[in-house]
Amino acid sequence: MGLTILSTSLLALDSLSIYRGLLKDKVLIRLKALLNCLDKGDVALRKVVNLYNDFYFELAKSDTISLKDYILDKIIFDENPFSLKVQAVLSSISEKVLEKAVSNDLRNLQQVAELSPSIIKTELTKLFEDHSDKLIIERLPDWILESQPTSSLDHIQQVMDRFNTCELWDECIEDLRIFHKTYGCGIYARYIAFVWEKTDGHGYLKGIDSPDAITLNELVDYQNERTRVIENTLQFLEGCPSNNVLLYGDRGTGKSSTVKAILNEYHSHGLRMLEVPKAYLADFPLIIRHLKNRAQKFIIFVDDLVFGDNEENYTSLKAVLEGGLETKTPNILIYATSNRRHLVKEYFSERAGLQSGNHNEEVHAGDSMQEKLSLADRFGISIVFSSPDQNRYLRIVNGIALNRNLRIDKERLQREALQWALWYNGRSARTARQFVDWIEGHDAIKCSTR
Repeated sequence: MGLTILSTSLLALDSLSIYRGLLKDKVLIRLKALLNCLDKGDVALRKVVNLYNDFYFELAKSDTISLKDYILDKIIFDENPFSLKVQAVLSSISEKVLEKAVSNDLRNLQQVAELSPSIIKTELTKLFEDHSDKLIIERLPDWILESQPTSSLDHIQQVMDRFNTCELWDECIEDLRIFHKTYGCGIYARYIAFVWEKTDGHGYLKGIDSPDAITLNELVDYQNERTRVIENTLQFLEGCPSNNVLLYGDRGTGKSSTVKAILNEYHSHGLRMLEVPKAYLADFPLIIRHLKNRAQKFIIFVDDLVFGDNEENYTSLKAVLEGGLETKTPNILIYATSNRRHLVKEYFSERAGLQSGNHNEEVHAGDSMQEKLSLADRFGISIVFSSPDQNRYLRIVNGIALNRNLRIDKERLQREALQWALWYNGRSARTARQFVDWIEGHDAIKCSTR
């Protein structure tokens, strides 16, 4: 019986078509090598034990020790002809043709996922029944058969639960189709936040496992400024006309936190965010080719944006903001933050060049100056975040303390908050949060030492 199960499991893996890319997965490669070895029968115990532990080692390195959960995870996030066609903005009827092959693959993968350690060990015991040290087989480590929650994101856990409650996995094709249609596939379904990185001159999207968890409810004051960003984001998510946004103003006023909080609020609506360092802005055409025709809406986030006088990266940003033939795509917006209203540095020498007779000065200095000043104007919406006055600063401090349910005398809280602003970075939303962090920790230590 055991041999039959192992043989049919091997055949199930060989029969994969749409999900054939999973055969390149390290865990399944090791599992297939183990099954092949057992299927041949004529093998040394040392070799089988090594193959068993090679498989177990790869499984243990993942986020789960359940083979079933591991295979389900691979199914849900696999990029294959079916998932790519379903998630595409311009999907076609051919996705229906693929469903029969998907159904067959899901049944095959379910069979492999239900392989238990006892099945393998039973076969090993039969092969080596005359071996003097059967304890080696008994002591081989076990993986678990039951499923356990593996994702902190509700939409992912929901489709995992659907697979776990159905008798046959191919009954979940419609759930899988809806998931891909709504959340995409591959890393775009697994992560909500990304950063653009480069290795050996090649750019790529790297998923962020634990993005900043700041929420809109945690941000105190600046409601008017924040509301304009939220309204624009909602228009974007609804497929209505929307604008690129520049959030500029004094440091520490919550510009970046606003953008990050919007992602956390609306990622369940299909919103994703890609942070692009200023040094890589020239990669914008490549980035857009990566993101267009995806099911999700992407905000490209450029933090602390400012250009020097000799930097040309701003021309790449300007081209995207102007919406050229290649750069114009309905599922991408740019949200940038800056401490400056004029994003490209301008010098008095350039203004002098307007009247200069110096042959080293640019002939059309006025045109260059206007080009620099016009970059910020290409953002459809510009929102100013100004440093708070004393009353606003204290409101922010009180609001943060209230959100954290801190029981601190209000008079003492405000007095020490003003002292903190004098000693450190001046009045700002960031300073207010840093002060509340300090006083919360300070009081906690005092209470623990009493």
